[in-house]
Amino acid sequence: MARRGGRIDLASLAGSVGDNSSVDSKPVTPGKTTPADIPSDVSTYIDGQLLANVPLGELIGNPRNPRRRIGDLSDLSTIAERQLQPGVAITRATWLKIFPADEKLIGAARYIVVNGNRRLAASKEFGRTGMDVVVRDSIATSSESILEAAIIENIGRSDFDVLEEAEAVQALVAECGSADAAAQRLGRSKGWVSQRRALLKLSPELQEKLRGGEIAIRLARSLAQVPLEGQVKAWRAAQERAEKQSAQEESKDAEPATETSSSSTIVTAKAVRSLRSLRKGGVNPEVLAKALREIYTDEEQRSLRDALGQ
Repeated sequence: MARRGGRIDLASLAGSVGDNSSVDSKPVTPGKTTPADIPSDVSTYIDGQLLANVPLGELIGNPRNPRRRIGDLSDLSTIAERQLQPGVAITRATWLKIFPADEKLIGAARYIVVNGNRRLAASKEFGRTGMDVVVRDSIATSSESILEAAIIENIGRSDFDVLEEAEAVQALVAECGSADAAAQRLGRSKGWVSQRRALLKLSPELQEKLRGGEIAIRLARSLAQVPLEGQVKAWRAAQERAEKQSAQEESKDAEPATETSSSSTIVTAKAVRSLRSLRKGGVNPEVLAKALREIYTDEEQRSLRDALGQ
């Protein structure tokens, strides 16, 4: 169990369980567990025990998970044949001691998965019948510890919506009673917590643009300081300034076109101007790559990769 107020490292919790684990007095062979092998009385559990191939019908994802969109699961398609890392779960009884109002949400599930919600979704998506989990009731000491575990699982992931992250941080601040306490639990600076919470002050229109990658986080933080009714106007003004600055830089760098300039040189200059405008506007490489995949054929994408590698 993590010390009170300390940070819970779920990866180390899951990784600490294995064939030589000292906490596993009743080891279960992965892939060979049947429902009859799983204790019906929660008092027989030993914290850190591995339960292999728990039927999916007995598992439910964390109903308080800050991640609302599971996203693309193709990177987990191999889970149909093998599961390399177990999820971390809390027993129904322990969960309901902390969140008694969740009884209807979790239904008849015996375990709530707090780390491994994407693995659980992928197991269902790709036809797996069961999932390996480690029972860790020791991390469920309070509502704060549950929120902390869910946030730590997702922070830093490229597919984790930054606004979902901000909402999760705000929820943890509310549970802990202060931003300082939330920052300490997450192992982050007070400034980082403040910056994430500031994103929730953005107008709905700018929040959608932030989700879509049209606005960089740094610019979004600045816009959040502007009164709500003036944020969109401020964003457009920032775009105009960025485009003007980009045009000035290009005029300094670009050589004047002459009658002898090749058409390829002119096209390249136009492409550079367009890309610089996108970059100044806050479009990140991931969004640009997605757009290129939609525009170019597979063959053209391979040519682009080869050209970038030169």
